[in-house]
Amino acid sequence: MSIKSITNQTLALAGIAQAAALVEQLASTGNADALAMQASIASLLKIDSASVLDVYGGSVNGLKLGLKQLDMQMTGYKIANAQQARYSASIVFLEHQLETRKDLLKTINTGIVRAQAQTEHFDLLHENVLANLGDIYQNTISTLQPRIMVNGDQAYLSRPEIANKIRACLLAGIRSALLWKQCGGTRWKFLFYRKKIQAELQTLLKQL
Repeated sequence: MSIKSITNQTLALAGIAQAAALVEQLASTGNADALAMQASIASLLKIDSASVLDVYGGSVNGLKLGLKQLDMQMTGYKIANAQQARYSASIVFLEHQLETRKDLLKTINTGIVRAQAQTEHFDLLHENVLANLGDIYQNTISTLQPRIMVNGDQAYLSRPEIANKIRACLLAGIRSALLWKQCGGTRWKFLFYRKKIQAELQTLLKQL
């Protein structure tokens, strides 16, 4: 199957939606869906993958949260969750900005390689790994405009470990936005292939 398929585009969009949902969860409750967090952070370290699904752990279950959130956002004419929609739109916009910044891409790649090495000694969601990923985001994506302003409970946002998780999730969102583009995704397609994406979502949700 060609990488530029509606299935792969939908999976990548779900990856963006999942990152946005995780950011909102962390910012408002201090906690996040464990399975989704594992899959999204792992996607950052999958530089070379056999398939799009492999990026998220080889199963649609890793994107369960994202698929459900994307389905909710695309059903009806009203935006179901304005906060998540804003995060998702900002992620896609910043990824577009990033593609022209070879210096930042190099910095991100170096940091990801370091994170891969860290996971040989620490668990994927260990605070050292997340701190490294958070630093990557802060030193690269955060320098682009407009910066993503995360809203939530200040009691959680002020905690360094939560801030690192949020930044790592936003970086995972950028990874999914890049993947969406690699799969042939464009703003034009998102608007005009909406029904096809919704139909594909239903097929993928049945696999959960």
